[in-house]
Amino acid sequence: QLYLTFRAIFLPSPANSFSPLVSYQTIKMAATTMNASIATVASVRAPKSARMNACAARPVSKAAKAARSLSSSNGFAGRAQPLVARAPKTQRAAGRQMVVETKAYKVAVLGAAGGIGQPLSLLLKMNPLVTDLRLFDIANTPGVAADLSHLNTSAKVVGYVKEDIEKALTGCDLVIIPAGVPRKPGMTRDDLFAINAGIVYDLITSVAKYCPKAMINIISNPVNSTVPIAAEVLKANGVYDPKKLMGVSTLDIVRADCFVAQMKGLDMKDVDVPVVGGHAGVTILPLLSQVTPKVSFTDEEIEALTVRIQNAGTEVVEAKAGTGSATLSMAYAAARMGESCLRALGGEEGIYECQYVPSTVTELPFFASKCRLGPGGVEEVMPIGDITPYEAKWLEQAKAELKGSIEKGIAFAQERAAAAK
Repeated sequence: QLYLTFRAIFLPSPANSFSPLVSYQTIKMAATTMNASIATVASVRAPKSARMNACAARPVSKAAKAARSLSSSNGFAGRAQPLVARAPKTQRAAGRQMVVETKAYKVAVLGAAGGIGQPLSLLLKMNPLVTDLRLFDIANTPGVAADLSHLNTSAKVVGYVKEDIEKALTGCDLVIIPAGVPRKPGMTRDDLFAINAGIVYDLITSVAKYCPKAMINIISNPVNSTVPIAAEVLKANGVYDPKKLMGVSTLDIVRADCFVAQMKGLDMKDVDVPVVGGHAGVTILPLLSQVTPKVSFTDEEIEALTVRIQNAGTEVVEAKAGTGSATLSMAYAAARMGESCLRALGGEEGIYECQYVPSTVTELPFFASKCRLGPGGVEEVMPIGDITPYEAKWLEQAKAELKGSIEKGIAFAQERAAAAK
């Protein structure tokens, strides 16, 4: 019973899920149960024959039988698994072996002292797949690293500043980039371009030099332009691998799942809304016709959800009234995306995320759609699939806007490269 209690509490979450930490009350309850059980066992120890007879005669409840069929996969610890049919012995043994052989990774966060970088670093420090966490920013990262180093999790964490970027990047498996200035009221993502484009250009130049084989997750806005900038820099340095370059549009999916679940009274963990296009305004296209589980919407609900998902970032900026942007939800989404990349690197199959990547799904060179991840990065970019006339109308608007953003990013990178010669 102790084993089942702690297995249910501490084993990882289902595939493609991202769950919070176990609550204090849950841990306290489990500890109390364990202490009481240990005391009972220690005080009364029946002869072996009596114990065996008692076990044979003891009734087993349906709940206890079901609890024995708990299953697990790699992920953040904290939520009991759904009850499933017990797998054959050979499969159970293979599953246990996979957990034993789980790899550990070196991850760098560039922009780790900022509003997204700090909570993102916290979530990564809690991830058992991360053993070496490098925090880089122009200042303040030693303090952030010192703070996080007090957490009783296994990841080693070190902070680096501007002159130490080589140390921060060398040997990394995954680089996540939230660096740049945040949005403020009245600003669009394009307003950030003049500052953030140069920051991304310089950071990707360092990535190309010090960890050219790493997976790259770009958060810095405008993602629709900064990912093309990164691609041009990697090409110029002869290390471009389109499978390993990804713009993190995961927050759009997180929001879409949340809003649909709230509107329809569904369990959050059961909802999956594909979001395609890009990661700004009208380029964000939730495909509500492809929602899982299948649900119906009125025309008014479709319009309200689509517009809200597209403008969700602005909703947070305005609610914070000049004090920041969507930092916490973005950190959550980036940590989810980062974990998916690490699980895929380890060979886990069936890892899918919508993300903004080099693509041939449309006539555009970059496009956000659902992707299958593997050890080499993006193994397959999924097609858009069947869509409604309403979604087709939005898709054309999204592509027109995306085209300009992509061209703007490419032109910036090429001009910077020419000026450096």
